[in-house]
Amino acid sequence: MKNLKSPIGKVEFTEYSEEIKEKYIQTIDHFHESINTLTTGLSDKDLLKTYRPGGWNIRQLVHHCADSHMCAYIRFKLALTEINPVIKPYEEAAWAELVDNSANISFSLSILKGVHHRWAVLLKSLTVSEFDRTFYHPESEATMSLWEALAMYDWHARHHLAHIEIAKGS
Repeated sequence: MKNLKSPIGKVEFTEYSEEIKEKYIQTIDHFHESINTLTTGLSDKDLLKTYRPGGWNIRQLVHHCADSHMCAYIRFKLALTEINPVIKPYEEAAWAELVDNSANISFSLSILKGVHHRWAVLLKSLTVSEFDRTFYHPESEATMSLWEALAMYDWHARHHLAHIEIAKGS
């Protein structure tokens, strides 16, 4: 049986390569199209489907991706303009319970379209040395390079697309 919590497995960190960079940027660049395609035509009842018992429903997943990827984009910009900035963690499970997560997903899909377009433009412009820039995550007490962050958000995007695919089939 497929692991429903992590259907694509855990994030893998690899050494920088142009080929892998292009793959990661493609994921970021096309994420809004992928999530839009997966959610087009879903009814309000469909949006309440979950990928596993106790997991977020499709509506929450879409809104979570908008929240998370806005934060990620800002983290990249902070790391590119400051020396190892301390980023602000957030309680994603608590955010998923806020009233705005009951809004129509079209609003978060619009956010994702804009954020991912700008994020991809930024990523395509980065040099190898700029991917070495870092931020500090106080919750995990770790410094993360932008290369590692790109790998993590490539995984994060694919991870939640898989969740939506599973939920749609339930």
